[in-house]
Amino acid sequence: MIRLQKFFASIQQDLKLFAALWLLICLYRIIFIWDMSSYLSAAADAKEIGLALWTGARLSLKSAGAITLLSFVFCSLAGIFLPRLELGRLRLWVGTAASFFLSVFFQARFPYYREFHMTYNMQVVQGWQDDRTALFWTMVQEYGLPWRLAVAVSLAVLFWYILKRLLQTPVFPLPALKGKLPVAMASLGLTAVIFVFGLFVRFGASFNYEKGINWENCGVTNDAFLNECILDDVQALYRARDFAINMEAGHIAGVDRENIGRYLRQIAGHEDLQAKEIKPYLARTAQGAEIPQPRHIFIILGESWAQWPMLDQYADLHAADGIRSLAAAPEGYATQSFLPNGEYTAIAITGMVTGLPEIHISPQYQLRTFKEAYPTAMAPQFKQLGYQVDFWYGGIPSWDSINRVALAQGFDHFYGYPDYNAPKQSAWGTKDGYMFDALEKHLADEPPTVHLIMTVTNHPPYNLDLAAEGFDLARAKAATAKLPQAENPDELAVELGHYWYMDKVVTEFVRKTQEKYPDSLFVITGDHAVRMDPGTQPTLFEHQSVPFVLYGQGVTKDILPAQVVGGHLNIVPTLLELIAPKGFQYYSLLPSMTRGSQAAFNGSTWLADGMIGQLEGSKVSMLNGQDAGDAPAARQKVDSILPAVRTIAWWLLQKGNSVEE
Repeated sequence: MIRLQKFFASIQQDLKLFAALWLLICLYRIIFIWDMSSYLSAAADAKEIGLALWTGARLSLKSAGAITLLSFVFCSLAGIFLPRLELGRLRLWVGTAASFFLSVFFQARFPYYREFHMTYNMQVVQGWQDDRTALFWTMVQEYGLPWRLAVAVSLAVLFWYILKRLLQTPVFPLPALKGKLPVAMASLGLTAVIFVFGLFVRFGASFNYEKGINWENCGVTNDAFLNECILDDVQALYRARDFAINMEAGHIAGVDRENIGRYLRQIAGHEDLQAKEIKPYLARTAQGAEIPQPRHIFIILGESWAQWPMLDQYADLHAADGIRSLAAAPEGYATQSFLPNGEYTAIAITGMVTGLPEIHISPQYQLRTFKEAYPTAMAPQFKQLGYQVDFWYGGIPSWDSINRVALAQGFDHFYGYPDYNAPKQSAWGTKDGYMFDALEKHLADEPPTVHLIMTVTNHPPYNLDLAAEGFDLARAKAATAKLPQAENPDELAVELGHYWYMDKVVTEFVRKTQEKYPDSLFVITGDHAVRMDPGTQPTLFEHQSVPFVLYGQGVTKDILPAQVVGGHLNIVPTLLELIAPKGFQYYSLLPSMTRGSQAAFNGSTWLADGMIGQLEGSKVSMLNGQDAGDAPAARQKVDSILPAVRTIAWWLLQKGNSVEE
């Protein structure tokens, strides 16, 4: 009876902890929506906000319950078997520790959403695999880690005080029970109540999965921001964990391993081929060179080089004057219909190096990557045309193992900023100007070479001396102040200053190199667009699209179809078709843009027929300046190639070149 009385009192303390944590999570949600209200769309009326708060409150029952389960197991249940132990203090510290982590994630949620327009997702997994030292100093210098951590500690201390007082309030005593049968009945009834309550919490204010709420079905409003707010930080991290597990297991949208044979025959038109390896199915035949074979080829991946500053409506910002001039030149070609391989730098680099799309399996963490080149890798194919293939990077060579990946996939050399003795500008590396200066000097001693180049300056922390570089920050602030949705015009002006610097340095390098080596060919694109938006409600095009500019000897306005659709994985096949002799065989998952590729996609977004849309969702919009089309027909073009591309990429990463299981 004494054990039962103590257990009855203990579970009431657990209920207090549960209520306190649940209210804390709900309060943080309300504060976040209020403080970030500029991200609300016009569709977000009071009814939608109320729906988001209600659905979020239901979902957060699960988060509070998961934390309280620790207290229930180690305090209440443990007290049955160890009745002499006083475990109440442990409950207090479980709650305090939980409140600290909840407060840390709450503080981090603000800059995270401003960067990615999402709550915690796969970027968290990628960040964990990133250069943690550089990431730490970026958080310190750019995102206010010290003061945010201080706020989190203060909030945790306040919660500790409130919880301590709450746990000191009286509990209801268990009525006196005489005899074994009443005690047994009370124990059974208490067990049933705990089970029912646990079920209610587990399914988010319901008793079954069908009517319950979870991170997969909680997007019930018409506003993207509110749908992300419904997810508390615990559920958002749970979502990221689920993504990572499913990706590694092959449970990826579009991956259908059972149909690998059909997809192999479809991917490049080899319907009658029967081979034991994947490589023959990926073979394509060049139709004949369209320009003289250049001495040097430069593929420039600009850090966070979004396409939107190039648009006419943002011309007054003068951030992209350089690349606009290259695109407009007689020897320049550009298309707006272009997507990056993903939403972070590593997937852009590994995509270019390996020729594989984003399927949330990082090639740099697969042992297979370091054993042999993938059939679609760029370096071996350019080497067959007589080129040396080098990688130039403004950062640390070992960052995310990209130097090892590049060299293992056939690159001849990898140069990071320590290799050319450039001074360090930030935690991520040197100034872009130093890298291009070193490359310019290096060209004199090079044989014909393909250069894959990755810039770093346009990245937080934004600490470049813009005035010394010639950027008029005051004029930029005046211009960004006129943008109707800019949340912080002054910060945006600083970011645009770093974008402007990258644009200026790249353009100067292109023009100087072309003058000295007129038989050069340049491709300019961005690693991703996500991070810098013109406002709190960017279009999908503004948030996702990166430039594609082809520039150099032999390039004309009609060298590729007007506004041809493409992405990072189309670049290498396009270059090979432009310069390779007729009959040259190369290997790629996606076709050359010279053949009028029909669709592009990455991990979240698709593009076809002048339209851009979400892969998971119904959002579809037109590209700037392009005529409206048939959205279902455009999406069908994407769906006709996406499963084949993703399935074959997954197979290569997980099983290798053999078709056999």
